[in-house]
Amino acid sequence: MSADDQAFLDVLSSIPTDAKRYSGDVADYIDKQVEKAADLLKDTLAKAPWIPESIRPRPPPPEPPKLIALPSSAYEKVQDWVTKHKILTGVIVLTTGIVVYRTYRNSRYCRKTRRAKRARSGGRLEVVVLAGSPTLPLTRSLSLDLERKGFVVFIVCNTIEDEIMVQNLARPDIRPLTIDITDPPSAGSSIERFAHYLQDRHSPVPGAKHHHLTLKAVLLIPSLAYQTSPIATIPPSSFADLFNTHLLHPILTIQAFLPLLTARLGSSDKAPPKVLVFTPSIISSINPPFHAPEATVCSALSAFTEVLAAELRPLSIPVTHIQLGTFDFQGFTPEKSHQTAQQQRPGNSYQPGLLMGPAENAETPLAWPESARHAYGRNYVSQSASAIAVGRIRGLRGSSLRSLHNAVFDVIDGSNTSGVVRIGLGASVYGFVGRWVPRGLVSWMMGIRRVDELASWSSSGGDSPRAGSAGSSSGSAGGMDYVSVPVGDLPGGADVWREL
Repeated sequence: MSADDQAFLDVLSSIPTDAKRYSGDVADYIDKQVEKAADLLKDTLAKAPWIPESIRPRPPPPEPPKLIALPSSAYEKVQDWVTKHKILTGVIVLTTGIVVYRTYRNSRYCRKTRRAKRARSGGRLEVVVLAGSPTLPLTRSLSLDLERKGFVVFIVCNTIEDEIMVQNLARPDIRPLTIDITDPPSAGSSIERFAHYLQDRHSPVPGAKHHHLTLKAVLLIPSLAYQTSPIATIPPSSFADLFNTHLLHPILTIQAFLPLLTARLGSSDKAPPKVLVFTPSIISSINPPFHAPEATVCSALSAFTEVLAAELRPLSIPVTHIQLGTFDFQGFTPEKSHQTAQQQRPGNSYQPGLLMGPAENAETPLAWPESARHAYGRNYVSQSASAIAVGRIRGLRGSSLRSLHNAVFDVIDGSNTSGVVRIGLGASVYGFVGRWVPRGLVSWMMGIRRVDELASWSSSGGDSPRAGSAGSSSGSAGGMDYVSVPVGDLPGGADVWREL
């Protein structure tokens, strides 16, 4: 078949398609014209007067009026925005509800009346024991607040100086309770005398009705001042003193009170006394460098508190761990101690919430051996100046002591039955950081950086990393002196400490 024949066949095959399209167009046009003519005829007949009303066709309905767009109101705009952003609206409503609820709860929490029970004669009934040094601002602030709220407050004293300090408070219901913790028989006798005092009959004025005192709580407040220094520069004697004063002494104190707590003083209908253990929580939550004393002691006290709570829970004696953040203790810190602490802390940074007293154990890198300064000096200064290491937010003074006082009272009167209470600026935030934030990120935020250059080894005793202070080549622990043995004097080349 030639090319001309093929072209002719293609034209013939396209004719039906074109005819179908053209016929469709003609039909659509005719339908439109017929419809238009029908509408015109119907309209003419509807207007003709000679056609009876019964058979007269009805005119087509009028066209609906065109809607004019009016400007939307503010309510309609908000409604449209909510419809388009449902998830964001839900988040905003939830956040607003939480804020309103917390504001309402805090307002009721602050307006709550907090007063200790009194006898019918007006005398004080409830006794609180503070097992903490009277020199601590925390002990003084709590004792004054609890006495103002109607408690009889006893502060455990170990020395005559502590008794004089308690008496200088000039409050008749804040009294010293002398207990020599280092002498168990003497401590037992003191606790027994205190128990007899509680069981004696008391009256506020002569001739009034007598009543008995009730032990409501024992507050354990360990020393809260810790040395900040690299582990390599802390002598063994410092660790020994630290564990005796900051760890062993609180444990022995609560051990001495356990017979009194479990005895209930012959009365089974009274509510059992409560035990409150206070520890700073910021440093122990993140365990930053150069805070080994505080991190070690606070972690040990936390574990001790958990064991104590487990042992006393079957006896219905509640134990509450008060984890402290940063507080403003400026009103309870002498001005001289405040200035001394500011001068002694690296970077001139004073922490009223964590230090809570003079920084007698503060050190500077200038007192370290030369090798320790090369290894730790730069990172020590960097972390001392960082906000996360000092345990406070720069520009803020710390939480008000009123929040601490209210939290302690709520635990004593049974309103708060939680086993752990976090109170103070940074207590909850640093707990979250220590639990979920990677350690490497925390160290980087504190300014800890890699050290590339280290000092060469020195065999002199003065440069020993355990010397503890400049110009000193030995330390003492329990009356024993130690010296660093050079590497060449030992088989295997190990650096050890040898007793003199």
